[in-house]
Amino acid sequence: MSSAHDHASHEGHGTVKTLMTGFVLAAILTIIPFGLVMADAISSKTLLISIIMICAVAQILVHLRYFLLLTSEQEHGFTMASALLALILLLIVLAGSLWVMHNMNKYMMPLPESGYTIMDDGTIVCATPEIAEQLRDAGVTGNIVIQNQ
Repeated sequence: MSSAHDHASHEGHGTVKTLMTGFVLAAILTIIPFGLVMADAISSKTLLISIIMICAVAQILVHLRYFLLLTSEQEHGFTMASALLALILLLIVLAGSLWVMHNMNKYMMPLPESGYTIMDDGTIVCATPEIAEQLRDAGVTGNIVIQNQ
């Protein structure tokens, strides 16, 4: 009787194989967007953000399936309510992330488009005092010098 009870108590736990599969998939879904951004492989920001969001959705689904062990079988506890909750949370996280990134991009003080050069030693050489002031106002620190002074 106790062996049947022990088997039932471990029924919901994932095996090493499923946990390692989930780990490998999660690692791949992290490496793909990171590699694309670091290698500057895609010049279109819209396409890059789309790929990142697709990988994020896939990673959330991998976590739900392999780590939280949510399957379509009724005895494992995956019901329509939990599927809808996961979908709602997914939409909130993705929409909220895009909203925050958009607002940060919109409201951050921009750097001047031109009129300065960053040297190899980190010194910033500005063409006019106004550009140097704009850089300081934007929070740029370091050695800022004005050309011909």
